[in-house]
Amino acid sequence: MLARELVALQAQHVKPVDGGVHFAGTLALGYAVNLHSRVASRVLWHVGRAPYRAANSDQDIYDATQKIDWPKLFGVERTLRVNVSAIKAPVKSLDFITLRIKDAICDVFRARTNLRPSIDTHAPDVRVHTFLTATDITLYLDTSGEPLFKRGYRREAGEAPLRENLAAGMLALSGWTPDVPLLDPMCGSGTILCEAAQIAANRAPGIGRAFGFEKLLNFDAPAWESLREKAYASENNSIKTCIYGSDLRGDALELARANLDELDLAAIVSLKQANVFEMPAPVDLTESGGIIVTNPPYGVRMEDRDALAAFYPQLGDALKKRFSGWTAYILSSDMQLAKGIGLSASKRTPLFNGALECRLFEYKLVSGSMRRVKPGAPV
Repeated sequence: MLARELVALQAQHVKPVDGGVHFAGTLALGYAVNLHSRVASRVLWHVGRAPYRAANSDQDIYDATQKIDWPKLFGVERTLRVNVSAIKAPVKSLDFITLRIKDAICDVFRARTNLRPSIDTHAPDVRVHTFLTATDITLYLDTSGEPLFKRGYRREAGEAPLRENLAAGMLALSGWTPDVPLLDPMCGSGTILCEAAQIAANRAPGIGRAFGFEKLLNFDAPAWESLREKAYASENNSIKTCIYGSDLRGDALELARANLDELDLAAIVSLKQANVFEMPAPVDLTESGGIIVTNPPYGVRMEDRDALAAFYPQLGDALKKRFSGWTAYILSSDMQLAKGIGLSASKRTPLFNGALECRLFEYKLVSGSMRRVKPGAPV
């Protein structure tokens, strides 16, 4: 999904890899990806790479970091944070490597200016991300700052919140477009609905927030302002859509309304309090069908395992009986309980909500039984 977004934004040399997508382009393209990507988590700018030896890893990593002209990238007055991750790296301590990288960056500044940047691990101006393999160190500057799933509209998240970029990714994987009816019957605080409303209104997901690239010395303010103005001009908040949300809990619906109000997009989403086991498909859409995208209670939000085990079969029956002709996309982190829904999944897509591994199950809903029946068994 991210590679498709990057191609649409005219990125060059787009290549999906484990954990992300490599691409090339101008700094203005980097601004545009931060502004418009709905599914990316961060946009990292590659600034250096070098081999290191296992026998001399600490010093080699320090030396590789020190060779980069950091004072050309950001000012000494900016606060700094270093993040290090590794795969099969022959180092004894990532914490010690993090300290060595910080020292190398600060030593470059001290040699050049007699000053060093301050460290801020909570809200830094500049983030340096370092990736170690068994043989190489790669250094990046984070052009995003706060993770891109932090859109800025969510004032309240409710229990077990769904990350915004994951919600947008689920919508992309479903193939939903604003001309197709959409329903989240267990909407909680409304993250899926908020992302759908922004897509329908052509709202750039990053339009209301700040970014890390604004703190770098090569920041092109006129280019950034031009991108923002074009994004604002392309919005259509008065679009007519068929986006529906419901939840059993009234307090959850209040959170959803508050988040939609924060976006000023509440008018294009219909909300109602309803039990998913009893609610019908929207009356005016029973013949045309539509798409369900939802993140139901699963373990994290439902402590009673017996209640949860009974929940999925009831959900499957309700969808089969009331939403024939629709396609449902259901996120679950519990692979065993997902089998209890009694429907045959046409697709299973591995996804992560933060560190929580999940599957997005696709169900094409038809009337009658969708359960697999053993040969010779009574139907």
